[in-house]
Amino acid sequence: MGKICLFDGISEGELKKIFKCFSTQVIHYKKDTTVISNMVKNNLMGVIIKGKAYLVKYDLNGERTILENIYEGEFFGGMFQTDSFNELVVVTAEESDIVLFDFDYVTKKCSKNCLCHTMLINNMIGSMVQNMKRQNERIDILTKKTTRDKLLEYFDTEAKKKGAKVFVMPMSYTDLADYFGVDRSALMREIKYLKDDGLIETNKKKITLLY
Repeated sequence: MGKICLFDGISEGELKKIFKCFSTQVIHYKKDTTVISNMVKNNLMGVIIKGKAYLVKYDLNGERTILENIYEGEFFGGMFQTDSFNELVVVTAEESDIVLFDFDYVTKKCSKNCLCHTMLINNMIGSMVQNMKRQNERIDILTKKTTRDKLLEYFDTEAKKKGAKVFVMPMSYTDLADYFGVDRSALMREIKYLKDDGLIETNKKKITLLY
């Protein structure tokens, strides 16, 4: 679990002790499986050991909006979300291995004054900062007024992450439409216009920026 920032500096042996203390374990989930439902009303937090998940909001008509992409090494939980008026659900985007903790157990003082428990809390604070950066990233995209501008901002963001103008989108076009909160057909139409204008090339989910 060396890639998991939450567990930085914690040995495998110490981690096993933490898991035992919290009465938790790594759970394997298939794609499109709900990991946590009604998230704003419980104290669970999770860490993606392997795979990827979405934080999803459903409206009264059952329409979904993807609020966040949660990648390997990142964590999630209702106590870290500001949206307290909507049903928030964590759903796997692919087969994933996830650890779920009760947040109350994580934050309470360890009876043995365990150093690794303190390290876990410190790592959690650092991960929360990264989580806030992710949310700000999405705000930057969604504050664009048109679907075209949202796409260009999103493509720019992904290109900067990869350090190249050629990258593979981390989600499907259907999921991207849900992430933008727009109709998929409208999204695909704007992508066609961007291609016609010579701004991008596409090969399935592979995007090449030409500007």
